[in-house]
Amino acid sequence: MKTSLAEHRSIRRFRPDPIPSEVLHDLLTAASRASTCGNMQLYSLVVTEDEQLREELAPCHFNQPMVRQAPCVITVCADIHRFSRWCELRGAEPCYDNFAWFLNAATDALLAAQNLCVEAEAHGLGVCYLGTTIYTAADIVRILELPSGVVPVTTVVAGYPDESPALTDRLPLEAVVHFEKYRDYTPERIGELWAEREASAETQRLLEENGLPNLAQIFTRNRYRAEDNLAISRSYFELLKKQGFFNN
Repeated sequence: MKTSLAEHRSIRRFRPDPIPSEVLHDLLTAASRASTCGNMQLYSLVVTEDEQLREELAPCHFNQPMVRQAPCVITVCADIHRFSRWCELRGAEPCYDNFAWFLNAATDALLAAQNLCVEAEAHGLGVCYLGTTIYTAADIVRILELPSGVVPVTTVVAGYPDESPALTDRLPLEAVVHFEKYRDYTPERIGELWAEREASAETQRLLEENGLPNLAQIFTRNRYRAEDNLAISRSYFELLKKQGFFNN
């Protein structure tokens, strides 16, 4: 099935049909062919199809129904453990248990995840990334028995869609593309770039629901609050230390 990346949409309702093993193999193979730092493949994909395990993972994602509905939950992990073990067993001294290599591993992991998602949509599957992964990463580490050197960075649910939502809006291309050098945004330019979104019917509905004067305040006061952001940041940072990413 030919699809366009411009038609991507997050799917949150799934049919119970399992993903055929050969299709899942194609998805995972595509993930493994993603660009990677030094051809090291510093990631692991934990594929959870077992219903009981998905039930255990559901609270880690705020019990969003799609975690139980989707036949496949893929926890995408930054993984320096496997490569470091290979080095040690070959008499080479690894030094990858630090923040720089967490960034390399997280980049590898997210590139693999995106390859998997593109392949999934080419097979007629729907996908949704779960940002809740870093909120409860310590619980995911416990449930999936992730060793030192492995930490979850995102989760993808995949399955056959049971909905066909409209495309969500995006800022105009010129908002995110800079040619040659970064050009900072004047107040006037910020207004121009967000004008369509701020005037949309969806924004008007959200303003009425939240009782706030503008969309930006919905984000900062209700959706992603300072106290929550700081708490999540601290807990994830502590987990990175516990999982061995700050030993050097």
